[in-house]
Amino acid sequence: MTADLLLALARCNLAAGAAILAVLALRAPLRRWFGAGRAYAAWLIVPLAAAGSLMPAELASGAAGPIEASNDHAQAWLSAGDHAGALTLVWLCGALVAIAVAAWRHGRFCAAVRAGRAGPAAVGVIQPRLVMPADFAQRFSDDERRLVRAHELAHIERLDARYNTAAALATWVCWFNPLLHLGVRAMRLDQELACDATVVGRLPAARRLYAETLLRTHPAAVTPVLGCQWSSRAHPLEARIRMLAARMPSQARRDLGLALLAAAWASAFGTAWAMQPPARAIEGPTVILVELAPPDETDAALDAAVYREVEGNHSASTARSASRVADTPAERPVLAKAP
Repeated sequence: MTADLLLALARCNLAAGAAILAVLALRAPLRRWFGAGRAYAAWLIVPLAAAGSLMPAELASGAAGPIEASNDHAQAWLSAGDHAGALTLVWLCGALVAIAVAAWRHGRFCAAVRAGRAGPAAVGVIQPRLVMPADFAQRFSDDERRLVRAHELAHIERLDARYNTAAALATWVCWFNPLLHLGVRAMRLDQELACDATVVGRLPAARRLYAETLLRTHPAAVTPVLGCQWSSRAHPLEARIRMLAARMPSQARRDLGLALLAAAWASAFGTAWAMQPPARAIEGPTVILVELAPPDETDAALDAAVYREVEGNHSASTARSASRVADTPAERPVLAKAP
């Protein structure tokens, strides 16, 4: 059981890693052709590929293929000795360390919130809320504060804090996968770019002021683990300013991008499901079904002739057996001689 879980975790990370590499290669062209929102939506390919690798496998029979043979070898190695137990212990220790680091970072952010040094940010998974620094009114003008609030409210409307929570959980479980950590970092940047595009799309006249507000904002030293930050060192301002200066794609182009993304989502799920090792079908006894039909006249006459022949041979055999028994000396009657 433990070996099967470890193999499932390995397959899931292989599928997710391949999907992350594909999205990293496509995110810049998607942003340029179809907009920042479509580039951010492309990250849905990663969880779909991971989910496809965990779906029930197809049944197969006959000789094992290369994927199935590799899986069998890995399972045999894990089952030998205590390899599965040792790897489980290593994974558990790593997951606990990752959770402890995240808890420490969350504690730092909570302390900064109490001190008025955190934000602007949108935090909270169940009940999202805005976090603003103590000098928010002095640092920004009225129009700038309106843009910052619009940005954070867009994060809340898009449920970005919950997506970041799911990504953080994935990094805790798969702490050993460097591609996953790289992908989460890139995903959060695309999230900020998509949120910027949403605000600018709603307030197109404020594009210049929005860029100036970003440039005047100092990156926050403490960022939320599960929330969304207005500006941090993890979100390069160059990419955000470059996106604000670019022309927004038309609605038709965004719709085309969404159609292509839907095809990519389905392909990622189906490919990951098809690449997993198939399950072996249990071979049972061969059952032959014979359809019986009532005999016709010819068959009935033939059966009767065969029956008469068999009965005749049986009667003749019985008579010969009885004759041999009667001729046996031990059973002949003894005649008494007359005096």
